[in-house]
Amino acid sequence: MLVLTRKVGERILIGDDIVITVLDSRGDGVRIGIDAPRGVKIQREEVVKAVAEANAEAAAAPADAEARLLSLIHN
Repeated sequence: MLVLTRKVGERILIGDDIVITVLDSRGDGVRIGIDAPRGVKIQREEVVKAVAEANAEAAAAPADAEARLLSLIHN
């Protein structure tokens, strides 16, 4: 892992087409701006983890859950 110290307004370049700019620093948080091509996915780790956990829970649902839901809809 590369660790850098940056001041507000300074940038980090990743490859030829990704620029990360430090926008603000407040207490224990930092605001950053990311300029990247439209096709590059930029996601927050906690959101990705929450979606993965929700998907795992849904996949672990009882085998008859779908049939029970359909019977509720049709009754």
